[in-house]
Amino acid sequence: MTTDDYRIEARTPHIEDYMRLRLVSGLTPFSREAAEKGLPNTIFAVCLMRGDETVGMGRLIGDGGCFFQVTDIAIQPEHQGRGLAKWIMRALSDYIETQLPATAYVSLIADVPANRLYGQFGFAETAPRSVGMSRVKR
Repeated sequence: MTTDDYRIEARTPHIEDYMRLRLVSGLTPFSREAAEKGLPNTIFAVCLMRGDETVGMGRLIGDGGCFFQVTDIAIQPEHQGRGLAKWIMRALSDYIETQLPATAYVSLIADVPANRLYGQFGFAETAPRSVGMSRVKR
């Protein structure tokens, strides 16, 4: 998929791009050690490219059969506001629809207002039946 010099590549981001994109897009940064351990376990990922530069990314992680999570949707600030996150989500959604088992449970934690984007791809809030929770090791 390409337009206006942007294109989507189906691949896991390089560690330097991953760490940079998380930081500049406002996501919580991870240590290099954590990223080196986590990235190889990616189920599916895409990189948003402009020329040779990785300006965005998105990943699908999980156990490979039952549970999956959409994560790391990030775009450099100067490229935001152009509908490019939809490209990333479309690529992830296409993979979900064509490659995952029919019974796969796919979840995500949405920052507001990004929840509106995810809703366009079939994601719905789970409350009050269930509530997303997290724990960060301190």
